Amino acid sequence: MTTDSSDPIPRRRRRWPRVLALGVAVLVLSASGVGWWFYERLDGNIRTDTRTAHELRKYEAERPVSVVRDAQNILLIGSDNRGGEGNGKYGRDTGTQRSDTTILLHLQAGGRSATAVSIPRDLMVDIPACDRPGGKPAQARFAQFNWAFETGGAACTIRTVEKLTGIRVDHHVIVDFNGFKRLVNAVGGVEMCLKEPVDDDDAHLKLPAGRQVLHGEQALGYVRARYSIGDGSDTERIGRQQEFMSSLVKKVQSNGVLLNPAKLYPVLNAATSSLTTDPGLDSLKDLYDLVRGLRDIPREKIRFLTIPRQPYTYNKNRDELVQPDADRLFRQLRLDRPVPVSHAVTASTSGAPKTAGLGSYQGTTAARGICE
Repeated sequence: MTTDSSDPIPRRRRRWPRVLALGVAVLVLSASGVGWWFYERLDGNIRTDTRTAHELRKYEAERPVSVVRDAQNILLIGSDNRGGEGNGKYGRDTGTQRSDTTILLHLQAGGRSATAVSIPRDLMVDIPACDRPGGKPAQARFAQFNWAFETGGAACTIRTVEKLTGIRVDHHVIVDFNGFKRLVNAVGGVEMCLKEPVDDDDAHLKLPAGRQVLHGEQALGYVRARYSIGDGSDTERIGRQQEFMSSLVKKVQSNGVLLNPAKLYPVLNAATSSLTTDPGLDSLKDLYDLVRGLRDIPREKIRFLTIPRQPYTYNKNRDELVQPDADRLFRQLRLDRPVPVSHAVTASTSGAPKTAGLGSYQGTTAARGICE
């Protein structure tokens, strides 16, 4: 018996592959739509600092030129602006902001290493003539470093760093208090070991001694605390900040954050929602390319150190450069050469990073965890 070609059963059987294909297409399009929504949200979080780009163009003729192709120098500025949402409890908003934390991040060409150099806020430097936010000019002066940001924002800070080091700053990133807290929370906290308990009302911080995981508010208090820990110096606080950053990098690299979309999205959302960058880093793609490059750098090749410094001759509460060590460091970075680190700073020493002799510098690396 032959089957009539008009029999309805085979036609229903032939229809299900088309229905399945349609369903798969709907799922793919839906997933793509969700992915695009996530991308647009993250991309839209980032604020672009067009004012700084405009200011820097005015002074292009006096800025240093890049020496090595593909090497990058990124200035990371931690703003203590009290005017942002949720920042008022850290102090009164006076209409100005300062950079309590400034790091020059040098990424070696080819992704071979990364060197993060902290610049003390109290370092005495030559600040060039800069334009204030309202347009009124400020005269050049010799003053402590963080006055540059208070006077003329990121543009003045970048020009001060370039004048000090001879290194061209390719990009800059500004992070405020809340941005730091959200980032730490997004990675699940950062483990630290404290030699002594901490009780600091100004930093809103009370911690016992020993191994512990610091989350957003605690982490911010720890990196901001100064007078209640150690000798109360800003340079020693920089040492703690470097230790914390080292542990943060290790946490991000070791728990699969960068390769796990479920973990990566909260980190990116926390980071991008509180970032202000130059136009060259103001997209999610630009930032992800930067982070992806850091992912492939071995942890022992990620170094944290401080510009060689010592108490300022005329005021021991300020800093000055140690020469010729500082110029040697600037030259190594400018020419994209490795910077030797003599040994890591640990919690047991709580020591301020200093120069360690000719050609080598004390600091820490991401390979050496603070609790090891």
